[in-house]
Amino acid sequence: MDVFSDLIRGVRAHGSLFASSTLSPPWALHFVDGAPLTLCTVLTGAGWIVPEHGPPEPLRARETIVVRGPATFTFVDEVGTRAEPIACGEFCATPEQGGTRHRLGWHDCGADTGDVPGATTLIVGAYPVRGEISRRLLDALPAVLRVDGGGTSDPVLDHLAAEVAVDTPGQQVVLDRLLDWMLVCTLREWFDRPGGEPPAWWAAQRDPVVGDALRLLHAEPAAPWTVTALAERTGVSRSTLAKRFADLVGEPPLTYLTRWRMTLAADLLVEQEAATVAEIARAVGYSDPFGFSVAFKRVRGANPSEFRRTAITPFPAARTTMADRTAPAARTAPAGSNA
Repeated sequence: MDVFSDLIRGVRAHGSLFASSTLSPPWALHFVDGAPLTLCTVLTGAGWIVPEHGPPEPLRARETIVVRGPATFTFVDEVGTRAEPIACGEFCATPEQGGTRHRLGWHDCGADTGDVPGATTLIVGAYPVRGEISRRLLDALPAVLRVDGGGTSDPVLDHLAAEVAVDTPGQQVVLDRLLDWMLVCTLREWFDRPGGEPPAWWAAQRDPVVGDALRLLHAEPAAPWTVTALAERTGVSRSTLAKRFADLVGEPPLTYLTRWRMTLAADLLVEQEAATVAEIARAVGYSDPFGFSVAFKRVRGANPSEFRRTAITPFPAARTTMADRTAPAARTAPAGSNA
């Protein structure tokens, strides 16, 4: 298991396509959900993403922007267009229900708009982020990131465009999978952009020695690792591994392993409420519960029992979708809360 695959595994679309619509100016959509991650892309036309805290970002055809919450943002035809609540019946979720605020000009309130000259076709996917593992991925992202069109995500966008144009059984499942695919391609492209500053673990994965060491630590986190054992598995000397790992990752191998084990343990403590602290300790490589508790408190700031008592579901609004309330509007609904 590579680092990126581990970190993104808790970021999944489940009914999260809450906008696939044709807009003609003037229009403004204010996304009030504050989802941990929101992916915005346009099939045709253009607009502006206006973050709650930050400068406007242009979004042109085939480009993708990912906004990191909990701050809200607005998608507008022109900077300065204001969003105001309107009524469009059962196909709209109100802001109080976790939907969007929008102004007249949104032309897809359950109606077939056809080809609207100068219109913009928008696709939005909001992602809940569950657990401490995926939170490490969020920590590596800026408030707003963009990927230009023409990259590796374009074939996925073609599939998305074809799927939203039809209404067939199983459509939401297909859209969820395509959105997941789109997000992975977008993040990989952004991390690899020329002149970028990706997190240390991303670049380190490409190193033939440190990359192998990281894959081993993520594949077998509970194994009784020492630097010597890790060096033997990667085919280099102990000193070579220790230096290359610290240079590329920013910390020694066993320090990285301890932090990763505590991240895994934090999620296990919340997900497996019936498991004892001793069982969680063994699952992440500690035979001594006391030693595990000391390490956990040093890394997480609280002992395992305290952490379990105070843990809060990270994104409760993600449990309700527009599709849940008005299933026929799952593809064309102007707004909805996240999945």
